[in-house]
Amino acid sequence: MNNRNTTHFGFQEVAEDEKSQRVADVFDSVAQRYDLMNDVMSGGLHRLWKAFTIAKSGVRPGWRVLDVAGGTGDLALAFARKLGHDGQVWLTDINRSMLTRGRDRLGDEGFIVPVAQCDAEKLPFPDDYFDCVTVAFGLRNMTHKELALVEMRRVLRPGGRLLVLEFSQVWKPLAPAYDFYSFKIIPRLGQLITHDEASYRYLAESIRVHPDQDGLRLLMEQAGFERVEYDNLALGVVALHQGFKF
Repeated sequence: MNNRNTTHFGFQEVAEDEKSQRVADVFDSVAQRYDLMNDVMSGGLHRLWKAFTIAKSGVRPGWRVLDVAGGTGDLALAFARKLGHDGQVWLTDINRSMLTRGRDRLGDEGFIVPVAQCDAEKLPFPDDYFDCVTVAFGLRNMTHKELALVEMRRVLRPGGRLLVLEFSQVWKPLAPAYDFYSFKIIPRLGQLITHDEASYRYLAESIRVHPDQDGLRLLMEQAGFERVEYDNLALGVVALHQGFKF
């Protein structure tokens, strides 16, 4: 009898200890053209969503910022530009291929930031260390979202905030068209641009099994965050959640 705990990998049920490797395989496959696919899939809108996240962060000189699952470094680069040398930005990701892309990209832009390859469920930082923690399009890939959220809260200082930018539940009248785009168009774009249709089918499936706006707000509250609120972007295609540690 198999007593292993299971979780979702897209629409599949897999053993918990298999999910992280499967997610790693996805991002190893697409890392080299990840940024291009983001531009193509969203029509460039992901840049506006991330700019909105930076604006909502309220970062100020001297702050310490942690970008969890930071991938190719979009948010880390924006924070580094905003803080300059008066502050600290950490870029982290569980996937080495993505983290290497992000580190090299920031270096090419003239920013040498500390990086760490780590699991968001076991962050290698002390308690009460960061003023702001962000995770963009990474939470839905985590095996135990609730544990990752608790860890993010642990490393925040009192008064610090968490910002979660993630795909969410689209406005219902738009759902049929969005489903068609997600399941018919995006995998084909993935095949054309990255030669990997399956990874982008997983993307569409992972969005559907991720908590909706109110579900994620509840998860954040259960992890101990207060004053949790969210903004819908692009009619709910994406939502930005914000919560504070007091």
